[in-house]
Formats: sequence, structure tokens, C-alpha cells
Amino acid sequence: MSAGWVAVTVRSRALARRRLGRVAALELAAEPDLDSALSRLVRSPYGREVRPGMRLGEAERAVVEAALWNVRVLTGWLPRQGVPLLRVLAGPVEAANVVDRLDHLHRGGGAPPPTPYRLGALGTTGLRHSTAATPQEVRLALSRSPWGDPGGVSTREVSLALRLTACARVAAVVPSARDWAAGAAALVAAREIAVGRVPLPARARDELAAVLGGRVVAATSLADLVTALPGSAAWALDGVTGPEGLWLAEARWWLRVERDALRLSRRPTPGPEAAVGVAAVLAADAWRVRAALECAARHGRALEELDGVA
Repeated sequence: MSAGWVAVTVRSRALARRRLGRVAALELAAEPDLDSALSRLVRSPYGREVRPGMRLGEAERAVVEAALWNVRVLTGWLPRQGVPLLRVLAGPVEAANVVDRLDHLHRGGGAPPPTPYRLGALGTTGLRHSTAATPQEVRLALSRSPWGDPGGVSTREVSLALRLTACARVAAVVPSARDWAAGAAALVAAREIAVGRVPLPARARDELAAVLGGRVVAATSLADLVTALPGSAAWALDGVTGPEGLWLAEARWWLRVERDALRLSRRPTPGPEAAVGVAAVLAADAWRVRAALECAARHGRALEELDGVA
């Protein structure tokens, strides 16, 4: 193992401390309102991006931006061969940027578009999608990027194609995250089946089959889906029988990711697993903090549910 990986492992473990953690997140959720929660959060590692007086949506985006900044710092330390690992892990954030732009164009462009997350070296589309003036131009920009042609221009088609492509890329490039990718793909399929929007678009079907196998693509009910899932993904939908269970399933997915990632980040042998683990730990903490902000904005309602899964 090179001296570069030794240095990255040491630095990344220090970077992992830039999170709130379970106990502090629950304290944040118990604040009486959003303003009180933000006043607490600005004194945390998220204070780089979070500001008092933000609306909930702005604060949630700021939380992601703060976590993303730390991952970008980590990327700058990596040997060249390690960068693709974090780039594919950041894929869902890049996908969110694309979908935000596309949704803005479909709405007619009246209100200002959301500010894109700053990906730096983690991005793969450059600025092509962010300057697109029509949904067709967004599709063209994706077709010329590693994402490939999403197969359509509707928000659903593009969103599904990107989310499932992100799962396929993680499964192919980051061996230690394959079960995370499989579980995430299962959750995407479950949400589509739960709202009755089947069949999936062609590109989404192809990516889903690549991650979970052809039997999953044929499922038309949650029960069929659970039966068809391979072992690498079945854990994500354990106990889910209806749409009401999907939020809890997503929360359990994040907890599994965090638990696995902490193990990776603490492995005694230096290597890329530590960087993968730290990036995932930071992402999981950002998810929990966003959930805590929502609880505070609802004056503590749903705190019990958050406590049960956090």
C-alpha cells in the first residue's frame, strides 16, 4: 500500500468527525421551531453553509452542500485511482442537479432555478446540463456524458434513469458499496410500484435489471418485488408490505450504510475503503440532520419516529 493511501486514511478519519451524530441530531429535532434548530446548527460542522433565517428547503440544501464540501476535500487528497470511487458515490447529487434543471424547464422557467450543488472534480457532465434551455438540450447533454441517453425528456424518465444508473455505477465501481447500491435500486423500484406507475421506462428497466436481475423488472406488486429480489437487496425491503413502510425502509437503508461505512473507515489496513467509508458516513449524517430539521420545522412532530430510526 502506497504512502499516499496511508496519508489519505489518516486524514479521512479526521474528516469523519465533521458530522453531527445521532445524539446531537435528536437534540436538533427536539428544538421548538426551525429558527431555533438553525441557531444550533450554525455552531456545528454544518455552519459553513447553514445560515439563520433560512427556509426549510434552503437549509436542507445547505446541509447537503456542507457534507459535499467535505467529500470534495477528501477527493483532493486521493491518489488518482481513488477519485472515480467518490465520483460515482456522488452520482445521486449530480442527478439531483440535472433533475432540478429539467423540472425548472418543464415548469416554464418562471421562478429562478435552484442553485446547483457544487461538485467540482466529482461532476461528470460539466456545466452542459445547467445551461440547457430546453428539456431536449438536457437529454443531449446527458447523452454526451457518462450518464448516457436517459431515453426521454420527462422528469420521471430522466429521474429514474439517473437514479438507477447511479446504482449500477456504484455496484460496478465500488465493490464495498454493492449491497448499498442493490438496496437503493430496490427502494426506487418499490416506490414506483407503490404508486402504481408501471411499467418502468425502457432505460430504467435496463439499469434495474443490470443491478438486480431480470425477475425484478417483471414485478408488478410489492410482494412480487420482494420475492424477486436477490439477497444483496432483499434487506432493504424487509417487512415492507405497503407504501406506508417505504419511509422507514429508506431510514433503515441509511442506517445500514452508516454502520457499514463506519466499519470501512476504521479498517486497520490503509486503502480506498477508508475514503469510501468516510464519504458514506458524511452522507448518512446529512440525511439524519435534514430529517431533524424537518422535525423541528414541524414543532417536534415526528420526533418519536426519528428517534426510532436514527
